[in-house]
Amino acid sequence: MPLFSIIIPLFNKEDHIDTTLKSALNQTFTDFEILIVNDGSTDKSEEKVSDFKDDRIQYFSKMNEGVSATRNFGISKASGKYIAFLDADDLWRLDFLQNMSLLILQFPDEKVFSSAIEVEIDGKIFEASYSIPKNEKPQLIDFFEGSSNQTALFTSSAVFKKSVFNQVGNFDTNLKTGEDIDLWIRIGLQHKVVFSWKIGARYCEAKNSLSKNNIDYAEKSDFLKYSKLESNNENLRKYLDLNRFSLALKAKMANQNLQFHRFKKLIDLKNLSWKQKIVLQLPASLLQLSYRLKTFLHKRNIRLSVFK
Repeated sequence: MPLFSIIIPLFNKEDHIDTTLKSALNQTFTDFEILIVNDGSTDKSEEKVSDFKDDRIQYFSKMNEGVSATRNFGISKASGKYIAFLDADDLWRLDFLQNMSLLILQFPDEKVFSSAIEVEIDGKIFEASYSIPKNEKPQLIDFFEGSSNQTALFTSSAVFKKSVFNQVGNFDTNLKTGEDIDLWIRIGLQHKVVFSWKIGARYCEAKNSLSKNNIDYAEKSDFLKYSKLESNNENLRKYLDLNRFSLALKAKMANQNLQFHRFKKLIDLKNLSWKQKIVLQLPASLLQLSYRLKTFLHKRNIRLSVFK
């Protein structure tokens, strides 16, 4: 039984899967298996994977069902004690699993482990900004309290004891978007997170993803399923309000006013900063201009945090 099962969901990532897979295979810690689950790719993704000859790789191919079902399939096939996810266009630093194994030894009673990430946007690399106090030593944190800026759990930089999924369930296949946030909430309600500031993964943001306006925000969750729980959990309430704030802004920029007001009316404004309150009142045209400015600055290695 390997210590880690690495699950890589694969859908039309022929331009990225080779570098992603190399970042996993070249880990300094070698006690792992890799489960690549092809979710009905129509490009040359399968051909790219077939070029790798390594006994630690298990390859599965199935009909297209979406990333939640694909990750859940990988969980069902995993034999490792701990589950690690790696998206097919993200990268691990070579010592990621080594550092995770050390955290597991250091915190034997904990089940959820995470590291800081860096973000690549148009060839520029930024360290993610967290609300967690920076510390050279790993910290045991409340997920919601630690996620008021960058989320403390990110799919490609977290490790979970397999028993966690037996307790809280897998990714919700009924959700079209935000399936990862939903799972982090369920995990955060049951477990603390061991967080390390040592960067372990790189999230490669898709080109032009900052300005997509073709998303139907009616499909986005407003987290009302957690209304009873958030009424008694201030950290959860603030976390959900910050996510609603982000969704409200994006809906306004996409000129989906009905959805903007759906998210806005659920926000307790005391959970927003003065800057966020002002931004929430700006007209869509000014928000769109500000977002384009943000993208312009990103390309010049200047990153702002006007938007959560």
